[in-house]
Amino acid sequence: MARSVPEWKGVNDDSPVPARVRLRIFDRCGGRCHLSGRLIRAGEFWELDHIVALCNGGTHSEYNLAPVLRESHRIKTKEDVAEKALVAKKRKSFLGIRGKKKRKMGYRTFSGKVVKPRWE
Repeated sequence: MARSVPEWKGVNDDSPVPARVRLRIFDRCGGRCHLSGRLIRAGEFWELDHIVALCNGGTHSEYNLAPVLRESHRIKTKEDVAEKALVAKKRKSFLGIRGKKKRKMGYRTFSGKVVKPRWE
């Protein structure tokens, strides 16, 4: 069966989700938290979460959003950022990109030799 309403897609990643779309997403998921599976009761704070995070290649569209309780959302956001960092680290390693070399503590003499300070 075809949709009677076209799928909502954000103009950019920061565009707010309209109330009518929030309601459609809530109804689509049966009023359950996407992460914990618990029913969201009246008066509880809930947010929309990207199923595939934007930083990991997800889109800002209706089918990539799901309702989630605020406590669970904070945990998932931390996990998404950690996943992005791990992917970036592996990608840099694969491409042979290395970080900056750390300099030795100390100062240079006129001969160019690095001398450690006395207090170390």
